[in-house]
Amino acid sequence: MNLVESLRAHRLLAIVRGKDPSAALRTVRTLTEEGIAAVEVSLTTTDALTVIRRAREELGPGALLGAGTVRSAADAARAVDAGASYLVTPALVDGLQHCGVPVLMGALTPTEIERALARGAAAIKLFPGALGGPGYLRALRDPFPEVPFVPVGGVDARAARDYLDLGALAVGVGSPLVGDAAEGGDLDLLRSRAAEFRAVAAGETP
Repeated sequence: MNLVESLRAHRLLAIVRGKDPSAALRTVRTLTEEGIAAVEVSLTTTDALTVIRRAREELGPGALLGAGTVRSAADAARAVDAGASYLVTPALVDGLQHCGVPVLMGALTPTEIERALARGAAAIKLFPGALGGPGYLRALRDPFPEVPFVPVGGVDARAARDYLDLGALAVGVGSPLVGDAAEGGDLDLLRSRAAEFRAVAAGETP
């Protein structure tokens, strides 16, 4: 199953960032144990490439383990070398067409969306999602009915439900899901939040 197919099936992308590499790795491990199929490690995480490399060793070649906050072709090359199987950018980034893995490219305006698609984006990371909220996604659906959108930024459980009801491919969720786990926080609480978001993604009442 490729990235877009997995996001369409599971409708959830977890975003891990933190200052404690060991805690970040434990967070990735816990999220996958709790059934979150796609996990992104932001390159702003301390020693992010080591976290990605060790997570890939633990999870195996088939895991949907990505690198986020990719801002250049050099970032992309290092992330893929560490084991990232997809990349997520915060904005339009040149030079990623031949990186060898799918790219969720950050865009907000219609012009940026067109430019991201022209750069070969597998899906559009609608960022920052909180700026326009679900209503903005609704407005974009008419001119871009076939574009796979993944809203990111300020996506709590309620917003996730609204975005998914409006046809988002998936939602990308950072702190409302991860909390302080990547800083050494309670993993049991992380498991509870993961169950809540998985229920929302499945269309259930958590």
